Amino acid sequence: MWSLRQRHQIRAQVNRELRQRTESTDKPLLAPGSIDLEGTRHPSASLNGTCWFHGAAGVQNSDEEQPSSSTKGHILVKSEPGDPLNPQNWPLISRCKNIAILSFLIFVQGWAGASESMANSAASSHFHVSQVAQNLDTAMYLFGIGSGAPFAGPLSETVGRNPVYLIATFCYLFFVFGSAMATNFGGRITCRYFVGLFSSATLAINGSSVRDQFRDVKRAFVFPVIAWANVIGPLAAPVASGWLVSSPSLGWRWADWMTLIISGVAFVVATLFLPETYLPLLLDWKAKELRRATGDLRFTSEHAMANNFLHRLKHNAKLGITFYRTEIIVTVLGFYLLLLYTLLFTSLSGFDFIFKDTYRLSTGLTGSCFASIAVGSTVFTLSAPGLYSWARNDTEHVHGAHVEPEFRLWPAIVTAPMLPICLFWLGWTNYPRISIWCGLGACFVFGVVLTAFYVSSYEYIIDSYGEHSAIALASVTAVRYLAAGGMVMATRPMYSGIGVHWTLTIMGCIAAILSPAPLLLWRYGPKLRKKSEYAKDP
Repeated sequence: MWSLRQRHQIRAQVNRELRQRTESTDKPLLAPGSIDLEGTRHPSASLNGTCWFHGAAGVQNSDEEQPSSSTKGHILVKSEPGDPLNPQNWPLISRCKNIAILSFLIFVQGWAGASESMANSAASSHFHVSQVAQNLDTAMYLFGIGSGAPFAGPLSETVGRNPVYLIATFCYLFFVFGSAMATNFGGRITCRYFVGLFSSATLAINGSSVRDQFRDVKRAFVFPVIAWANVIGPLAAPVASGWLVSSPSLGWRWADWMTLIISGVAFVVATLFLPETYLPLLLDWKAKELRRATGDLRFTSEHAMANNFLHRLKHNAKLGITFYRTEIIVTVLGFYLLLLYTLLFTSLSGFDFIFKDTYRLSTGLTGSCFASIAVGSTVFTLSAPGLYSWARNDTEHVHGAHVEPEFRLWPAIVTAPMLPICLFWLGWTNYPRISIWCGLGACFVFGVVLTAFYVSSYEYIIDSYGEHSAIALASVTAVRYLAAGGMVMATRPMYSGIGVHWTLTIMGCIAAILSPAPLLLWRYGPKLRKKSEYAKDP
C-alpha cells in the first residue's frame, strides 16, 4: 500500500520538475517524438538530484561519462547526492518508522522459530513420537531459513525489498495456521519447514534494508536495534509459550495461535506503512514516469537493464560458495555466528537439562529462564547511542564519511573472551546446591556476546564488501541456520549422553579457539581486503 503512495509521489515529482524546467527554458523537455537538442550539447542533464546520462546516437559524451554499449540509444536515470528519491536522504523520522516496522516483522518471524520449544513434551505425547523426533519442529524451521536465504537477496534485487517482505510474510501466515491445525506429525513438520522458508526473506535481507537507508555512521546506531530484533524473538517466544503450554485452559497449540496473532498484526502494519527502499528500483519507477510524461521511450535505469532473477540467482549462488571457500573474513565470521546460533537454538532443548531437571522447575519457569539472555541482549542494545557517538568522533563529524571496517570489530573484540567464560561458568556451576541465579548470570553474559558479535560481524561484512555484502550475508545466513538445524537434532542425545557439564565444556573449548578471531581480523583485515577480488577498495 505504501509503495502505491510512493509511485504517486514519484509521478507528482516528475510532473512538477518537468513543469519547472519547461517554465525556465520556455520549451517542453523531450516532447513526444522529439529529440532533446539541448541535451545533445551536454553530456548530462540534472533535474533535482536525478542525473540523466544521454547515450543516444550522435551525442558526444565526455571521457568520464562515456556510455557502455548497453546504454547506447538510452537516457539513463541515475541518482546524485541530495536526490530526495534516495532513501538515505529521507527524513530521519520516516526512516526510524521503517526500521520500527521492519524490526516488528523480524521479531515475529524469529519468534515463530522458538515458539514450539516449550511444547516439546506435550506435542510429542500428542503425536506419539519421541522428544528427539519432536525437535524437528525447530530443526525444520531452521532448515527452511537456510534453504531460502540464497534466494531472498537476488529476488529482492529484482522485484524490490517490499514485495519480498510482504508476499513471503503472507505465505508464512498460511503455514503458521497449517502448523496450528496439523493433525499428524508429518503435516506439522512440513508446515514448519515452509514457515522457515518464507521467514528467510525477512531474516536474510533486513541488513540490506538498513544499508539502503542509512550511511556508515548512522548504521552504528541502527544495527544494534536490528540485531536486537533478530535475537529477541527466539528468546521472548519460550518465555510466553512456557506459560501458555502449562496453562490447563489453553494448551500447547496456543503457542501457534499466539504466533499467528502477532504475525498477522505485523503483516497488516507492514502492508500499510512499509515503503520500498531499494534505490535502483525507485529510479526505475522514475524512468517509467518520465517515459509516460514525455512520451520518450529512451528513458531507462540500470535496474531495467540489469540481469534478470535467474541470472542473479545463478551468479549469487556461485559467488556465495566462492565467498565461503576463498574469503577468510566471511569464513571466520561465519563460523563464529554458526557457533552462537547453535548455542542459541540448542538451548531451546538444552534448558530442560540445564534448569528444568537440575532445579525441578515448571515448564513456565523454564521458559522464563530465557529472559536472562534477552536482558543481556537488551543491555548491549542500550549501548547504541555510545557506539554512534564513537563513530561520529572517529570520522571527525564529517557528514557522509566512511567508517573503517575494523572500527566495527570493537564490540566483538571486547566480548569474544566472555563467550568461553560464560559457557564454562554455566556448565560447571550447574548443580542443585548452587543458586540458579548463578547460571542465569552466565546466560545474561551470553546475551551480551550474542548481540555484540551479530552487530560487529554484519557491519564488518557490509563495510568490507559493499555491493557484494548482500551475497556474503546470505551465504553466512544459509550456513549458520542449516548447521544450527542439524545441531538441534543432536541436542537431546548429547545432553543426555555426556551430561550438561561436558556438553558445555566442549562448546566452551570451541569458543575459546575462536575467541582471538575478531582481534586477528582487526590486525590483518586490511591486508585480506587488499588481496580480495570482491572487497571494497581500501
